[in-house]
Amino acid sequence: MSEPIVVCQGLEKRYQVGAVEVPALNGVDLEIEVGDFATLAGPSGSGKTTLLNMIGGLDRPSAGTVTVDGQSLGALDKNALTTLRLTKIGFVFQAFNLIPVLSAEENVEFILQLQGVGADERRQRARTALADVGLGGLEDRRPAYLSGGQQQRVAVARALVAAPAVVLADEPTANLDSKTAEELIALMARLNEASGVTFLIGTHDARVIAHSKRHIELTDGRITADERRQNSRAAQ
Repeated sequence: MSEPIVVCQGLEKRYQVGAVEVPALNGVDLEIEVGDFATLAGPSGSGKTTLLNMIGGLDRPSAGTVTVDGQSLGALDKNALTTLRLTKIGFVFQAFNLIPVLSAEENVEFILQLQGVGADERRQRARTALADVGLGGLEDRRPAYLSGGQQQRVAVARALVAAPAVVLADEPTANLDSKTAEELIALMARLNEASGVTFLIGTHDARVIAHSKRHIELTDGRITADERRQNSRAAQ
């Protein structure tokens, strides 16, 4: 067993809706190990996105703790939390979240620019990351001139370019057609195998789950299943 890169202990999240308190997470205990390629599934409202947001430091838990790469998120102030997200966590969103006025290369470079990386190194690393996701030669195209699948590949390159400890992906194939979705998740699985980067992917997509090394199920804010998948496509 590898050491955990993410540790959640007794994680709870409650939202106030009018006079009613609505539970989203109910005492989640979870460890994600270095090199995991894990999927997080469950019905709508099960808490998948909430859990990813807790791990990514995008929201604070009502109770419990989250630790990423040895740092307790609850102990960090706003600036330190921003730095941790910038250096330790890569995000891939359903809606791509690319900056429309920037080229593919500039979108990937943006994270490195925020980190203070010099211009020459930024360009080299961004071009390498785009080549790794099969977009060599398209560096100068803006998002409007890329297909949905290509835009999501740019998002994956952006998530990986800073060598994060873990990549969190929330429904990354939801806006893609079947063939493109299969190609994207196969690409992510190959990158996991090649670089050892850790992925935690919230998904409803059976094709994504078929590639996972580990599959976690959430129901009503609780983990109801957690299994290693020896015969996954990712392991083949």
